[in-house]
Amino acid sequence: MRRPVLLSPDPDSPFPPASQALREPEGLLAMGGDLRPARLLNAYRHGIFPWYSDRQPLLWWTPDPRMVLFTEAIRLSSRFRRGLRSSPWQVRADTAFANVVAACATAPRPGQDGTWITAEMQAAYLELHRLGHAHSVEVFDGEQLVGGIYGVAIGRMFFGESMYSGASGGSKIALAALAHRLRSWGWPLIDAQVENPHLLTLGAESLPRPLFLARVRELTAMPGIEGPWTDRFGILPASVLAEVSAG
Repeated sequence: MRRPVLLSPDPDSPFPPASQALREPEGLLAMGGDLRPARLLNAYRHGIFPWYSDRQPLLWWTPDPRMVLFTEAIRLSSRFRRGLRSSPWQVRADTAFANVVAACATAPRPGQDGTWITAEMQAAYLELHRLGHAHSVEVFDGEQLVGGIYGVAIGRMFFGESMYSGASGGSKIALAALAHRLRSWGWPLIDAQVENPHLLTLGAESLPRPLFLARVRELTAMPGIEGPWTDRFGILPASVLAEVSAG
């Protein structure tokens, strides 16, 4: 029985090629290593992400096919868009990163016992955020955080990690707002990692891994945005998203 590749302790060491990923479990490529920024950024540039629980070693994945969202093709239902037209909520970026990550870690998820966003993972992404590579999009009702999404940006590629709703529709608005802004910046793709029924309703699609990796190579090589997104993103009224195409 094949086993995932054991990574070198050197954070600058290369990952094995995606073609070596297992079919069972689908996409498991490697184990071990660490979550230092150099290794994490190298992983994302090669379409690889960490995903494990407290009871597991550090595991690295590159599934085939890969779930993605095209920023020009996010779908919101007509009913949801009607409600948005009168919504007082506002969307910002990088003003509450730690709060979004913590909320994603504690959000209950159907069929999931515990969280994969361990304390070690939270610390790693907080460091990436401090270095300007990880970002959050936050939905506020007044000053109350009611939803959000966070992930990693390299070049013009956004790798989504997790999102949550503190109030009904919070995660949908966060994702739609992220796509809205990325589209205006010329960023075409959001990595959504693995198939999720909720994301499928919002327009997510599956890409064969070779095609996904080719797009990642292309997009991560392009110039991106350095540092926090707060000013560039601005304050986006949720009502603007009512013009997003209907599902």
